[in-house]
Amino acid sequence: MADAALPSWRDVELGAPELARLGVARLTSARVALLGTLRRDGSPRISPIEPYLAESQLLIGAMAWTGKASDLRRDPRYALHSVVTGPDSGEGELKLHGPAAEAGPNLRAAAGGAWWLASAPDKAVVFTLHIKQAIFVDWDINRGLMTVHRWSPASGYTVTSRPYP
Repeated sequence: MADAALPSWRDVELGAPELARLGVARLTSARVALLGTLRRDGSPRISPIEPYLAESQLLIGAMAWTGKASDLRRDPRYALHSVVTGPDSGEGELKLHGPAAEAGPNLRAAAGGAWWLASAPDKAVVFTLHIKQAIFVDWDINRGLMTVHRWSPASGYTVTSRPYP
């Protein structure tokens, strides 16, 4: 079960509501994100995942036999990045990192529509993504402006903008 002492998506909602709103919009529009984990030898693994929000927790599922499930059980550190469909799309980018923890049965069941609800608990494992840092990069293509929303439990919420490229 998730450790209540670790920061969760709910902490992002409370500490950085605008970042949380932008992040949820990005995750729900794309329905797929990329998850980075660490293999046994320390090399990175990137896997597509379907994120779900349930009870203000960010959840992901994995078939129990997959490398990403093994990676997170051995070393809970992850990085998540929302998908971007093109170099000049102007789509915002959600970036999260922290430790993952296996979700308890009640939280697992709370994710309505999640693919793992059709699988036995021994076939699909569900993780809560705890969040040590959340970043949302908003691209204003027309004005050439990049705005970075950043939140962490230690530093709180900040917003900075700068021109690009």
